[in-house]
Amino acid sequence: MYDRSDPRADLAPSQTTRPAPSRFVPAEYGLFYEVPPQESGADARSWYTRGQNFLTVYTEAEAGAVLSRAAQPDEYVLLLPDAGTSVQVEAGGEQQTVAGHSIAFIPPGESRITLQSSGRVVRLFTTRSADLVALCPNAGSYAEARPNIPPLENWPTPPDGFRIRAYSLDVPKQAGRFGRIWRCTTFMVNVLEPAPGPRDISKLSPHHHDDFEQGSLVLNGSYTHHIRWPWTTDMNAWREDEHRLCKAPSLTVIPPPAIHTSRAEEAGQMIDIFCPPRHDFSAKPGWVLNEVDYPAPTAI
Repeated sequence: MYDRSDPRADLAPSQTTRPAPSRFVPAEYGLFYEVPPQESGADARSWYTRGQNFLTVYTEAEAGAVLSRAAQPDEYVLLLPDAGTSVQVEAGGEQQTVAGHSIAFIPPGESRITLQSSGRVVRLFTTRSADLVALCPNAGSYAEARPNIPPLENWPTPPDGFRIRAYSLDVPKQAGRFGRIWRCTTFMVNVLEPAPGPRDISKLSPHHHDDFEQGSLVLNGSYTHHIRWPWTTDMNAWREDEHRLCKAPSLTVIPPPAIHTSRAEEAGQMIDIFCPPRHDFSAKPGWVLNEVDYPAPTAI
């Protein structure tokens, strides 16, 4: 279902053998530009939205703001999308300055992120962080576990243990590689190539996932998410197609096995989020930019 020019066109087919789904659930939308922040203080405002296994915290903060975790149960993601933002990170007994336009993975346990300049900060946590789940306005949507998604299992711990690991987003585009992908023990993040303008409607990429959600975080511009659910023999399970325009900043959580594709409506930037990491992307040589630091399971 990909255009032949799309690097995903030759991905290995899914080996999932789960029963065909009999019921479907809607997509989740966190339109941060339409609602007040769930947390608001003198130096930071934060918006929350969750999926089955993960949640996103989008923060606009001033210099000097501190974003801390006292007893984080697992590794989490820090994304600084803008070049003008820098932070000081303290975690795992070390300190490190992380420049803007970077992605970093923060160890479990106690951590502090201190902004050295004002800017946007995105953090990704698993839903094991119950205190953060409680702040998500769509938490009720997951009162019952979503179908088709297996329990979250961490990927292998790095051979040299947990530590602050930061990577610049300034990675040149490479033929045959899809986006700019990093992973850790809990997440895979694909920083897609920026959209220079509206996407060619003759080269969209409708596809589906059998057993995991996709979080699509719009950081700049606007995108229309086109989503279609399968038909089954039971018409009671059918759902209407969705064609949802989402501006920045926003998070859309797309459930399996909905067919979906996103079209940039203008110049913009979107990030795709997966929790845990994807097997098919990890199996592609050279696609995961930090695969040396984070080994894949032996099955891959």
